[in-house]
Amino acid sequence: MIHMKNISKVYENGAVALDHVDVDIEKGDFVFIVGASGAGKSTFIKLLLREELPTEGELFVGGKDVVHMDRADVPYLRRGLGVIFQDYRLLPDKTIFENVAFAMQVIEAPRRIMQRSVNSVLDVVGLRDKYRCFPSQLSGGEQQRVAIARAIVNAPNIVIADEPTGNLDPETSWDIMDIFRRINAAGTTIVMATHDKNIVDTMQKRVIAIENGRIVRDEARGGYGYEA
Repeated sequence: MIHMKNISKVYENGAVALDHVDVDIEKGDFVFIVGASGAGKSTFIKLLLREELPTEGELFVGGKDVVHMDRADVPYLRRGLGVIFQDYRLLPDKTIFENVAFAMQVIEAPRRIMQRSVNSVLDVVGLRDKYRCFPSQLSGGEQQRVAIARAIVNAPNIVIADEPTGNLDPETSWDIMDIFRRINAAGTTIVMATHDKNIVDTMQKRVIAIENGRIVRDEARGGYGYEA
């Protein structure tokens, strides 16, 4: 699903964000990307979304050559990915249903399919009864559930999450991780950058640790490995 070979990213100011990184992530994997702030995690995520291009190396996401992709094809790459951020990024003037449906409107899904799919993913995240609410009427955990619903409504093969529990209390974080666990069990590949030591240590999924732009550890059932 994701193939990085000899990937390096050097910014214009000379900062080396990634340094000759090799990674292969297969269908159905659940991968935590860990490391200190500034280690290269955010750049790793941005490359997958083609928000940044590598300075050198090969990068394939979902079988697509990200490095040599035409700019016009980038939206189609991103439509095949579910993306979840720490700050939710919901549309404040739209209801919960409309926020989730927006992802389907972008791909011009038929209204009948949209209605069924949105209701289904709201069931998955436990918010079917709040479909008429606006984001400001929900808690942080509920807003993140909406963001997850929006990310999975188009049934992506890969979900990329950047610190999805960073703004949440521990109990709510575990509720969110339970949703990710169920999504992964259904076959979706999940790549998650996180600082949450407790979650990484408890879940015992694959862990890729980045330090100074290099992968220093890649364990099938790993722990966080740093002080919280």
